Amino acid sequence: MTLTRFSVKPLSTMTRLLADVASARREPDLVIQGARVLSTYSERILADKEVWVSGGRIAAVKPAGSYRSGGAKLYDARGGIIAPGLVDPHIHIESSMVTACAYAEAALLNGTTTIFCDSHEIGNVMDVAGIEAMLEDARHAPLSIFLTVPSTVPATSPELETAGGDLTPKKIADLFDKWPEAAALGEKMDFVQVAMGDERSHAILAAALERGRPVSGHVYGREFVAAYAASGVTDTHEAIDREIADDLLEAGIWLFLRGGPPTTAWHSLPHAIKTITELGASHKRIAVCTDDRDADDLLLFGLDWVTRQAIVAGMTPEQAWAMGSLHGATRFGMENEIGGLGGGRRADLVLLTDDLKPVSTWYGGELVVDNRKITPVLDAALSNPYRYPDAAYHTVKLPKNLKLTPELPVGPVIAHTIKTELPGIMLGHVTVELEPANDWQTHFDRHGLCFVTVVERHGKSSGNVAHGLLNSFGLKTGAVASSVGHDSHNIIVAGTNEADMQIALDAIEAKQGGVCVVIDGKVTAMVPLPIAGLLSDKRVHEVAEEVKALKIEWEKAGCTIPYMGFNLIPLSVIPEIRITDKGLVLVPEMMIAPLFEPV
Repeated sequence: MTLTRFSVKPLSTMTRLLADVASARREPDLVIQGARVLSTYSERILADKEVWVSGGRIAAVKPAGSYRSGGAKLYDARGGIIAPGLVDPHIHIESSMVTACAYAEAALLNGTTTIFCDSHEIGNVMDVAGIEAMLEDARHAPLSIFLTVPSTVPATSPELETAGGDLTPKKIADLFDKWPEAAALGEKMDFVQVAMGDERSHAILAAALERGRPVSGHVYGREFVAAYAASGVTDTHEAIDREIADDLLEAGIWLFLRGGPPTTAWHSLPHAIKTITELGASHKRIAVCTDDRDADDLLLFGLDWVTRQAIVAGMTPEQAWAMGSLHGATRFGMENEIGGLGGGRRADLVLLTDDLKPVSTWYGGELVVDNRKITPVLDAALSNPYRYPDAAYHTVKLPKNLKLTPELPVGPVIAHTIKTELPGIMLGHVTVELEPANDWQTHFDRHGLCFVTVVERHGKSSGNVAHGLLNSFGLKTGAVASSVGHDSHNIIVAGTNEADMQIALDAIEAKQGGVCVVIDGKVTAMVPLPIAGLLSDKRVHEVAEEVKALKIEWEKAGCTIPYMGFNLIPLSVIPEIRITDKGLVLVPEMMIAPLFEPV
C-alpha cells in the first residue's frame, strides 16, 4: 500500500467526521484500549484511557470502557503507555548513509514519526538538484519529513574550499516558494560572518524572514550570541555547556539538546541541560534532537534514547517526552498537527514500556511497528523506494596521477598539525618542529603524526589536492578515506604511506563514494555510498551491518576518533584548524595557513 505523509487528509476536510466520531455518532476506525496516556500538554500520565482514531487522526481520548461495541478495529495496549510520536527538530538524513525512505524504517522502530532535516550535505554536492531529489525521496517515505532549507552552501567561501553546490539567496528563496514542506531555514553555520554583518549571509537570512520562516542556527562562543539572535536566528543545537545554553535561552533562542552515542562528539545534552537542572531555567523552549547518526547508531541510539537520556540528566519522564515531541512541534508551529494526543491531531502514536522504550508505532493510524518488529504494512511501503536521478550516481570526478603526500622537508621546519582527540568536534592547532630526517616514518614515530589529504571531487578545479598532518590520530598502518568530508564533501584520506592512500582513493572512485579502511594494500572494510557519494541505496539494516564491520576495522587500524569525527576534519567553520582542498584553514580567522614554515 502507499503510506506517506499525504495518506492522512488535511484536518480542514475532516472536522465533521472527527466531531461525529468523538460524539459517538459514527464508528471510529481504531480504538486502542487498556492504555495509560502520556499527556505532553499537562505533563501527566493518565490512567485508564482509550484512544479513538478515524481517518488517520485522533478523534478523542476517552475514559476506559467508553467504546462499547461495533466495527472498529481494537488494539489492547495491556496497560502500556500511549504517547505521541517523537518529533526530531534537527537531523541530517545523509549522516545515516541511507535514503529518506530507508531512514523511515529506523525512525519508526524508535518511535519517531516526524523529522526536520537539513539536507546541506547533498546540497553541497549537487546544489538545488540534490535537495529537490531528497525532497522527492521524502515525499515517498512513510514518515513525515520537513526540510530546513540549507543556508550555508558552501560552508565558507570559494577561497577556502571547493563545493559542488552554491545556494545563493535567490535559490533559497525559490526553494521556499516551490516546496510547502520547506518549514524553516537550516542551520546558519557561518556564525562569524553573520555576527560581522556579511552581506550574502544576511541576504539568506532575509529570504527566510520575509517569508515568515524561522531560522535555525549553529554557533560556538558566547561572544557571538547577541549578534546572532539580533540577526533573526531562533534555535540552535550546538550548546556545549550550561553557560552558553543559558545565554541562548535568554536571547530568545530555542535549545535543541543534542544527544549522541556517549563515545562521540555529539553527546552535549548532559552538559547543556544544566541550564535547567543547575541554573533553574524552564524547559518550555527546550527540545531534544539527534543531529547526526550513522545507520548503526540510528537503530541503537534513536530520539527515544535521547529522550531517556534527558531523564538520566534530571528531567521527569513526562517532561522528557514533551521535549521529544510537543516542543519540537511547537518550535516549528505544528503543535496543532503533531506532538500531542489532542483531538484532530495526526494519529502518530507510540506504545511505550514504563521505562519509555517503544514497543509499537502507529503512523497516521496505521500500525507500522508491532512488538518491536515492522509490520507487513510498513514492509510493503518500503519495498518500492524512490530512485535518485542518474546524475546522483556520478558525482566523484577525479583527475589522474594525484600526489597524495607532501614532499619531505629538507631542513628543519615548523609544521602546522591538526590534533585529533575525543570528543573530536574541536580540533587543536599544534605546531611541531621537524628536524631533518631521511623519511616520513621518522617524523611519524617521533611526533605521533600521519598524513591527511583532501582531494577535490566535484570536477570544479584542475585537481585541487591539499596536504596536511594529523597529530595523535593513532593510525598505525595503511589508510582510511571518506567521501563524506563535511561540508563540501571532498574526499579526505589519512594514511601512513602513499600506496595505501591511493588504493583507498581508487576504491572510493570505483564505488562513486564511500568510507573505507585499507591495510597492507587491501580494502578491509568499506561502506559504498553511490548516491552523491553520501548515501547507500540499500535498506537501513544492510547498511548498519556494513557500518559495524567498518567500525571494527577502523578501530583495528588504531584511529583514536570515530570515522564520523574523522569526516569533520575538513569542516571549516569549527575551531581551531581544519583542512580543505585549498589547504589548512585557521578558524575563526578564516585564513589559509602553510603546512610548513621556516624555523
